[in-house]
Formats: sequence, C-alpha cells, structure tokens
Amino acid sequence: MINSMTGFGLSSFIDKKSEIYIEIKGVNHKFLEISLKPNDLNNELEEYIRKLVSKKTVRGRVDIRMKIKTTSNTSFTIDTKLLKRFKKSLKEGLQHDGDIHFRDIKDVPGIFKSETTKDLNNTLIKKVFNEALSEFIDSRQIEGTKIKKVLLKKIMQMESAVLKIKKLNKKNLIKRSKLYKDKALDLLESLEEGRLEQEVTLLALKYDVSEEIDRISFHLESLKKELNKKLCSGKKIDFVLQELFREANTLAVKLDDPKLKNNALDMKLYIEEMREQTQNVE
Repeated sequence: MINSMTGFGLSSFIDKKSEIYIEIKGVNHKFLEISLKPNDLNNELEEYIRKLVSKKTVRGRVDIRMKIKTTSNTSFTIDTKLLKRFKKSLKEGLQHDGDIHFRDIKDVPGIFKSETTKDLNNTLIKKVFNEALSEFIDSRQIEGTKIKKVLLKKIMQMESAVLKIKKLNKKNLIKRSKLYKDKALDLLESLEEGRLEQEVTLLALKYDVSEEIDRISFHLESLKKELNKKLCSGKKIDFVLQELFREANTLAVKLDDPKLKNNALDMKLYIEEMREQTQNVE
C-alpha cells in the first residue's frame, strides 16, 4: 500500500456552547514536520495531537489549523490555594488585614479557572481532531492508490521496452560479429582464424547489453515487490529508480541501433515520470 504525503482533512463541531473548526493539510517533505496553529494550546492537548500525528504518518509536512470559540456564559471557579497565598502576601507586604474584594484579585494570573474551557479541551477538541485526522489519512491513501496505478503502468511500459531490446540484442550481436569478421578478413587474410574469432567476439561484446537488461529486470521486480508491501517506502522506491536510471542510461549509450536506442530513451523517460510521482510518496 502506498500513502501519499499530500492529503486533506476537515472536521467541525458547533452547538450553543462552542464552535470548533479543525483543518489538516499535508504536503511533500523529506521528514515529518508538524505545524500547529494556534500555538498557545495547553501542553496536554498539544502533546496528544503531536503524538497521534507522529503515530499515523512517517514523512511530510502536516499543517494543523484550529479555531476554537466558546459561545456560552462560561462558569469560573477560584483557585483557593492561590487566593490564600495572595492574601498572605498582601497582609505581609502591605499590612492589609481587611476584607479582600474582587478589584484586589481580578488581575491576579491563574486565580480564576474556566471550567468550560477545561471540559472542551479534554473532550470535544480531541474528538473533532480525530475525525479530521481520519479524513486526512483516508485522503492520503486514496491519492497513494492513484500513484500506485501510475507506477505499475510505467513498470509495464518498461518491461515491454526491455523485452523488445532483449529479443533484438542477440540477433544484433550475431550480425555485428559477422560484420566485424568479414571486414577483418578482407584486411587481415593472413591472421590466424582462432585469433580472429577471439578479437571479433571481444569487439562485439562491447555492444552487448545482456547484463544491463538483467539488472533492469531485477530492479523492476524489486519495485513491484515494494509496491505490493503492506506499507511501502517512498525513499526505497526512489533509490531503486535511481539505480534503474543508471542502467537505462548505460543501455542508451551502448546501443547503436536506432530502434533499440529509442526504446532505451523511452525507458529513461518512464523512470523520470516515476520519480516525479515518487516525490509524493510517504
């Protein structure tokens, strides 16, 4: 199975008390990079989101955008421990021993707690995020399936080109050997027959592409195996394609028959098209 690094997920929740909107986008990247906005979420929620994304994805840049609003009258509670410490400091520092009024504590950081916000963070935000993430993962798999079809089609075209070259390679080798031998006989009638055969064979082998064909066939089989794995690696596919391109390039250089050379050049084009697709594979 192939997962694309490109994906999109969206989920929202709206009622009388709150509004939650979460959007997840994925694009190509060498490594996993998670961008989360707003970046002032509480630590517990941010850690939960990052861990879950890291578990579900391997590579790519994942941008998460969250809009959270509470529309109800939020209830507040007072941190009594903090209030006692504040009262003690007030008494010691300012020698204030009277009653504490709202105006005295309204600006003290952390003394008021929003119960609604706490409940929202622990329940609804996670639920909505999981829905968006599920849609995001599904979209990556759908895109990955499309990429797999393209790659398999290109592999079939490669195999067809290899078969054509393989069939004609032996015939061309025999023809080339005979041609060299005839020319050599005209020039070197006195040369020993055995020595002549040896020299002609060595010369003809310079244009033999059997080894390149075998290596290309091996790499194509490796590609198909990787594509059929439960979870294939974009990095490994790209590595195999680099090796394929190297062999196809050598093939194009060694072949001098116009038809065969065109087949080799087509193979290079197929590989480039596959590499372009692979840039989007996780």
